[in-house]
Amino acid sequence: MAAPVRAPADTTPTAWITKSDVRLEDLRAQVERDTDLADYPLADDVRSNVLVYSSESVARAVTVDRRALQSELIRALADGPGVVVFTGAFDSGVVDRASEAFFAIIEAQRARGLDAGDHFGTPGANDRIWNAAQKLALHDPRVFADYYANDVLAVICQAWLGPRYQVTSQVNVVNPGGRAQVPHRDYHLGFVPGDHLASYPAHVHRTSPALTLQGAVAHCDMPLDSGPTMLLPHSQRFAGGYIAFNRPEFVDYFAAHRVQLPLRKGDAVFFNPALYHGAGSNISADIRRIANLMQISSPFGRAMEALDRTAMVRAVYPVLRAMAAAGRPHRDLENVVVATAEGYAFPTNLDSDQPIGSLAPPSQVDIVLGALADDLTEEDLHDALRAQNERRNP
Repeated sequence: MAAPVRAPADTTPTAWITKSDVRLEDLRAQVERDTDLADYPLADDVRSNVLVYSSESVARAVTVDRRALQSELIRALADGPGVVVFTGAFDSGVVDRASEAFFAIIEAQRARGLDAGDHFGTPGANDRIWNAAQKLALHDPRVFADYYANDVLAVICQAWLGPRYQVTSQVNVVNPGGRAQVPHRDYHLGFVPGDHLASYPAHVHRTSPALTLQGAVAHCDMPLDSGPTMLLPHSQRFAGGYIAFNRPEFVDYFAAHRVQLPLRKGDAVFFNPALYHGAGSNISADIRRIANLMQISSPFGRAMEALDRTAMVRAVYPVLRAMAAAGRPHRDLENVVVATAEGYAFPTNLDSDQPIGSLAPPSQVDIVLGALADDLTEEDLHDALRAQNERRNP
């Protein structure tokens, strides 16, 4: 009789991460290193261990070899510092128009007596717009389209998440006197109760960060005294980070070693959600620090916010048709569509929404791109979306 097959001796210890496995020296071993600019030939600079790319360098790189730039960004987010800054990523005029819309939405929320809280800060101290992407699309579709046509945003989202990423965002206004957030990791495992984290196997701790990309667009100049995001470069490499981040010795280490970069209006920072980070204290006298905080999700995961993407598509589609008629590049149109519509065909009701001649029925993105290609009217698109929704629902 053949001997029973045994699992390798090291399988059990590495399959789970327990509190006893999490040591400060392991974090230090990952974090206390330098980011070498020579390892990232398409980057312009390294500031406080953070890679910096100018919008001009990105534009040149995507013209020559888009995939080469994206490969470098993947390496930076996964195995490098875990965070990149794009200077001048968003046109300041577009940012100003979006800020005007956001402040109008905030004033409307205040008039209704709504007080938005904060995951990791003091509730009520700052102003926040939940579901800002949908609210902007419905409030000012033209601004939404100009904002999300941005190809710097598309380049890094495609690199980390693939072509059909799902945009959600929350606007945060940190007023003078606003206190710093506690250091944390982000969605998904970053929002799991601490006593549950060790129940998730180690491979889930490794996989969770690949399902989301965190970003922030500066909607005003952010000098250090306004409290731009605190970052701990390379900390996404620390395997036990989700379990460790609330422990006092790790909080103290973050406080002693975190960095902050001043940002100009239109700059954008993107980072691996496993990177230790947190908003800084606004000790300025008069700067209302406003940022559009983006949480971009893989189509294969669950996004944090529920969006009515059909309503968003219906609001934005007339603007898309006008952009097409004006000769805007197809890439701009596709960037807006992907940021607006549902990019994945599932879950659906396969009794009525059957994949005929393909592996999956068409997604909402497919329907909108097809409508633009055929120059369908708004009414025709509404009919197509209504029919799709009826097929998808049991």
